[in-house]
Amino acid sequence: MRDAVTSLIKNYDNTGRYLDRDAMDRLKSYFDTGMLRVKAAAVINANAAEIVKQAGLRLFEELPELIRPGGNAYTTRRYAACLRDMDYYLRYASYALVAGDTDVLDERVLEGLRETYNSLAVPIGSTVYGIQIMKEIVKEQVAMAGIPVGSLLDQPFDYMTRELSETNI
Repeated sequence: MRDAVTSLIKNYDNTGRYLDRDAMDRLKSYFDTGMLRVKAAAVINANAAEIVKQAGLRLFEELPELIRPGGNAYTTRRYAACLRDMDYYLRYASYALVAGDTDVLDERVLEGLRETYNSLAVPIGSTVYGIQIMKEIVKEQVAMAGIPVGSLLDQPFDYMTRELSETNI
């Protein structure tokens, strides 16, 4: 898994360039926001079960067809699998937040997920919506903890939803 520093260095190394002013500014930004990102991840970790529970309840309240007969979260097994997947997205979003880089999402979540969801005919729209609900809940919890992370918190969630949305599943 790469972080913002190793990704930046790798890109410069691949082109045979020295770190320029832009690279130094990006590194400075990464290190300046490091403690905020770690604190936000700690809030996510401490509240993960509640975040997933709230997001699941809200998702199924707003899209009740998912839990009705024939819906993708109908039956206890499928419902539990949906919540399990939401927990995966949340955990990996926290990893990407701390790393300051979305590579972990591609490596560990999105590539295998596409294949799995294709084979199971899982509707992507509700998955994307569930991830966005979790983002909103996380932002509320982090703000209540007094951690001013701003748009840094959006990045991993928005990346997952964008990548899943752009994939024809």
